[in-house]
Amino acid sequence: MKTAKRKHSDEFKAKVSLEALKERQTIEEIAHKYELHPSVVKTWKKQAQENLNKTFNMSPVQSKSEEALIEKLYSQIGQLKVENDWLKKKLY
Repeated sequence: MKTAKRKHSDEFKAKVSLEALKERQTIEEIAHKYELHPSVVKTWKKQAQENLNKTFNMSPVQSKSEEALIEKLYSQIGQLKVENDWLKKKLY
């Protein structure tokens, strides 16, 4: 007999994964406590560990395409500023 897939809130997932990260109980004990399969707890723990690194990353890694886009936009801003200044001088 198949059971319906349960939906868990982000708060619940955070609570369970935090308990798993503390490692005061085994994954199996935590899974039993919250009526989950141990693989679910392991997955949430792994996701929490991966995202925790992103939380404290002060300088996000940008791809080459993002860097190129930023450079292009700064160039456009500079050009527009020069044109704006030139128009202001012509106006007065």
